[in-house]
Amino acid sequence: MTDREFWEGKYKNKETGWDRGDASPALLDWLKELNPCRILVPGCGRGHEVIELARRGFDVTAVDIATPAIKHMQAMLEKEGLTATLIHGDLFDLELEPFDAIYEQTCLCALQPGQWSDYEQWLHNHLKPGGQLLALFMQTGVTGGPPFHCDLSEMKPLFDASRWQWPDNGNEVPHPSGRHELAHLLRRI
Repeated sequence: MTDREFWEGKYKNKETGWDRGDASPALLDWLKELNPCRILVPGCGRGHEVIELARRGFDVTAVDIATPAIKHMQAMLEKEGLTATLIHGDLFDLELEPFDAIYEQTCLCALQPGQWSDYEQWLHNHLKPGGQLLALFMQTGVTGGPPFHCDLSEMKPLFDASRWQWPDNGNEVPHPSGRHELAHLLRRI
């Protein structure tokens, strides 16, 4: 089974426990400080955050591997008269111009941990120097996944201080699934 088949199966079988049904509170907090800019949402799912960003005038590019997610988001954008660039595909196959900001909520925890280093490199390459990465690190407290537990003791070396500036503190964000995420606003060095 390919990654695409796996994720499309999740949507077809309504196994989308990661979907909040609305934009994340962490994103809404971040938007109090972030001016509209060119922003990327990898692994965007049904795109609640994409819709919110488009409403606020951001130049949004959203990527997802699952056809049902892209179709749902396209319909929602059309319904609200909003625009965003939607890319249906594997993000590792994409080379895009660097963005001013990236919103990372569900992509990292959906990837196999063996792919995390490649993903960090991909994020670094697709974010302008000084650009902001709002990362929500899923806390499952269990082994296995997806979603995979993104322990900060693994995230800090992954997003190394020689390449990323970490804030002093992050925020805990409850998730409707009963889990929580740790929100950290990193800056690309």
